[in-house]
Amino acid sequence: MRQILDIQKLLLPDLTEVLKKRYTILHHIQFSGIIGRRALAANLDLTERVLRAEVDFLKEQGLLESESTGMMLTESGKRLLADMEPLIKDLLGLSDLEEQLKERYDLDQVVVVPGDWDHSSVTKKELGRAGAAALRKFATKDGVIAVTGGSTLAEIAEFMTVSSALKGSLFVPARGGLGESVELQANTIASTMAKKTGGQYRLLHVPDHLGEEAYQTLMQDSTIRELVDIIRHARIVVHGIGDAMVMARRRKVDPQTIEGLQQEGALAEAFGYYFDRQGKVVHRMPTVGLRIEDIQNSQVVIAVAGGRSKGEAIASVMRYGHNDVLVTDEAAAQEILKY
Repeated sequence: MRQILDIQKLLLPDLTEVLKKRYTILHHIQFSGIIGRRALAANLDLTERVLRAEVDFLKEQGLLESESTGMMLTESGKRLLADMEPLIKDLLGLSDLEEQLKERYDLDQVVVVPGDWDHSSVTKKELGRAGAAALRKFATKDGVIAVTGGSTLAEIAEFMTVSSALKGSLFVPARGGLGESVELQANTIASTMAKKTGGQYRLLHVPDHLGEEAYQTLMQDSTIRELVDIIRHARIVVHGIGDAMVMARRRKVDPQTIEGLQQEGALAEAFGYYFDRQGKVVHRMPTVGLRIEDIQNSQVVIAVAGGRSKGEAIASVMRYGHNDVLVTDEAAAQEILKY
């Protein structure tokens, strides 16, 4: 397959560009569900005239259909997209990126999706779909799955579906709440995943950031202590990766601590820990939830994060060396390899 693609790029470069364009159109419509031509043209930065010609061709092939509300994929279009995925990965160079990242960071699996989370709503959905697929792959019946909060994990939750392995799983929040939007809280994400898969869930109704005295008081409660023990023995951990300063502000960290993080060179944040450029932990937030030693003992740790702006932060957490799977996007993957 790779040899055929290389020959095609040399002898028929225009054909490759047409293939990419038509795949991108179908791909955007798939994740939009239904979309008007004008909105699609704006999303793809194409003129309506150019898009109209492509859409007419795809309709003739039975891949699209139109209603008064907009365009949608036919069943044939959905099957074609699924069949094309390996080809597109090779065509866009995503397979090469996956292999380079896998080797560089000694990972069991890397999945790279097209695009840039920072600028594309479709890439966000694609990252969520790929994250959900990775979780289904590694899930085992009756296993405990700990999930963090954030927009990336919320996207994954939207793509969860019933499967035999996940149906018996117990979903738990990896940490307490940040006091932000309810839909981005780990509790909400754990319950959504459980409801979509037919699994079970438990909720941790405590704030993420605790002082030592509050921590000791909470840990005296037998119900909380039992749940924390379950969380800390989770078989699978699914987490996002954030920029250190952005996450510190979201946690409403005091100015002195933020100054200390800057002096220590904190670059990335994951599950309440802050990492410098070399992947060294430079600060941790006290919590009743998952600790870094629990991450080290988990059987499968899945990191899902994308966007060129997060490339260096993702590289930092990968250097720490306790992830097994990385799901990211093309822009972030290219950036990660620079570091």
